[in-house]
Amino acid sequence: MTADSPAPRARVLVYSSLFPSDTAPNAGVFIRERMFRVAQRLPLAVVAPQAWSPLDGIIRRFRPGFRPPAARFEVMSGIEVHRPRFLSVPGILKRLDGWLMAMCTRRTVRRVARTLHATVIDAHFAYPDGYAATRIGRELGLPVTISLRGSKDQRLLGTNREPALREALARAAQLIVVSESLVQDVGVPLGQAAGRFERVGNGVDLTRFMPLDRARAREHLGLPADAKVIVGVGNRIPLKGFQRVIPLIARLKARYPDIRYLIVGGATAQADTGPELIRLAAQHGVSENVRLCGRQTPDELRWYYSAADVFALATEYEGWANVLLEAMACGLPVVTTRVGGNAEVVSDPSLGILVPYWDEAAFFAALAQALEQTWDHEQIRRYAQANTWERRVDQLVGIFEKLTAQGGINSGEQRT
Repeated sequence: MTADSPAPRARVLVYSSLFPSDTAPNAGVFIRERMFRVAQRLPLAVVAPQAWSPLDGIIRRFRPGFRPPAARFEVMSGIEVHRPRFLSVPGILKRLDGWLMAMCTRRTVRRVARTLHATVIDAHFAYPDGYAATRIGRELGLPVTISLRGSKDQRLLGTNREPALREALARAAQLIVVSESLVQDVGVPLGQAAGRFERVGNGVDLTRFMPLDRARAREHLGLPADAKVIVGVGNRIPLKGFQRVIPLIARLKARYPDIRYLIVGGATAQADTGPELIRLAAQHGVSENVRLCGRQTPDELRWYYSAADVFALATEYEGWANVLLEAMACGLPVVTTRVGGNAEVVSDPSLGILVPYWDEAAFFAALAQALEQTWDHEQIRRYAQANTWERRVDQLVGIFEKLTAQGGINSGEQRT
């Protein structure tokens, strides 16, 4: 290629075991949102490995939502999504997931990469996905990017999988994080220099998330017109902290008898705190005040944001919580914990209130303050407007094009 020749066009093979399917439509939606927007600019295909073992059918008798099998191939919004299975035995053998994922999916990756003429493999989460992707990328001579996204990788620090995390990050041609906190909480402890990471936060779709008339929203959801309404959105798992908020609703009820707490989200294959939340609400005498709303589509979710006075998430850890920006795009102030990337999203007191984790008294005080404070809802929405997906896609396309132009670099260890 001469100096005047155009740079080769990047062609991206996305590699992520967390990706939406017909049986798990909300799994990894944030990855699809990001990468399908990249696909509007660059050729792209997805390989989404599916964990499988001969024991899965037996386990589903007791846990119906465990590893729901999805279609092995589909075209989603014009993008090919391939779902090869890989052997993943629950229990102690889970430590082999990275190696088994690489061994079981390498043929599919090779075939898709050849058809796509892929120039980059884009992996999400360091383990097992990033580990498997860097092994396969080294075989194919393709550079690999790894995106760190949250607690999934952080929880593996100090476990027998930490060496594999270190290996994956060292081999990657480019490391990406959704928040600075992940550099300090995960990347640096795993031996990587902070300068190796590109910060690319998540974005918000303003065509989906916008404020609707509050009275109409409350009528749509069957909520009292004059009640104080708090909403929280996320998977019904302990990490999200819905169980920490319910006792506070009982205390707020003394001040606001008609208060409503809407919990929007569903179970995952790993957990469902729904029954616990129902028992906890009954125990604290707020069964009529707490509503489990299940999962909602983005078009329906904006009704919940628009009906609420405050968004609250007593979460244990977040890389970059999309729901915070979604709420803000609907003009909603946020009360959340000062963990992970939350302080990078709720970056100013005009947007909400941050509380140390876990300070029950402080969270209660923050909720009470947020319900009484006069917020500039337009200012909150303008902040969300400055964090759209388009800005993030520009960054990502630049990363993929740079790696494509360099050519032949398949490992961070090979950089000079």
